[in-house]
Amino acid sequence: MNKKQIKELPLCPVELTVGLIGDKWKILIIRDLLTGTKRFGELKKSLTNITQKVLTTKLREMEASGLVKRKVYPEVPPRVEYSLTETGLSLKPILDSMVVWGNNYREKININN
Repeated sequence: MNKKQIKELPLCPVELTVGLIGDKWKILIIRDLLTGTKRFGELKKSLTNITQKVLTTKLREMEASGLVKRKVYPEVPPRVEYSLTETGLSLKPILDSMVVWGNNYREKININN
C-alpha cells in the first residue's frame, strides 16, 4: 500500500476489516489459502462459479493490500503460486469464528424446522 492508500483507510476497525475481506470471493480465497499454497487453477476449481477475470482481480487486490503473496516460477509455461502473507494468516481466528457461528446457526435453523 502506498501512503495515499494508507491515509484513506477508514478509522473504524470493523469498516477497515470488512473493506479488506468482506467480499464474498476474498473470504473464500483466504479460506482456501489457509490450508497452504495454491496455484491459480486450484483456486479456480475450488471456487465454483468464479470467473477467471474476477479471481485475477481479487488476487491482485489482496496482493496489493498485503494479504496474499504471488510467486512466479521462471518456467515454460510459467507457474504461479499464491499463499497468504503473515498478515493474511492472522485472519485465521476470524474465519474460525465464522465456522463456529455458521455451524451454530445451521443447527439452530434445523432445530426450528
